[in-house]
Amino acid sequence: MSSYHLLFSLILAIFVVNSSANQGTATYYAPPYTPSACYGNQNEGVMIAGASDVFWDDRGACGSSYKVRCIGAANDVPHPCTGAEVVVKIVDYCPPPFCNGTINLSQDAFRAIALLKAGKIMVSYDRA
Repeated sequence: MSSYHLLFSLILAIFVVNSSANQGTATYYAPPYTPSACYGNQNEGVMIAGASDVFWDDRGACGSSYKVRCIGAANDVPHPCTGAEVVVKIVDYCPPPFCNGTINLSQDAFRAIALLKAGKIMVSYDRA
């Protein structure tokens, strides 16, 4: 296989992998992280999140893991992304009208992928 065809195949594979992720917005909440809608007062760690109605599914999202990556600004904070991605476990529900994003990350998870001062970011997310 020529190097041109190999490069083209690699670019195509990256495009297909990246296009399969869902996109939305993420916000964050500060500790304490208990109680939660899924686990009550049980401590589930710090890499956790609350699901909005987009994928809550009447508690069906509880315990699911999602890989989340910041892809851009959702407000006037330029360049909020750190370039990292994080895997979070859904432990809570982020109900309307209080939920301002697709996924509500713990402060620890949000800080891993973006600047806290951004408050809200654009993300890609997919089940891990």
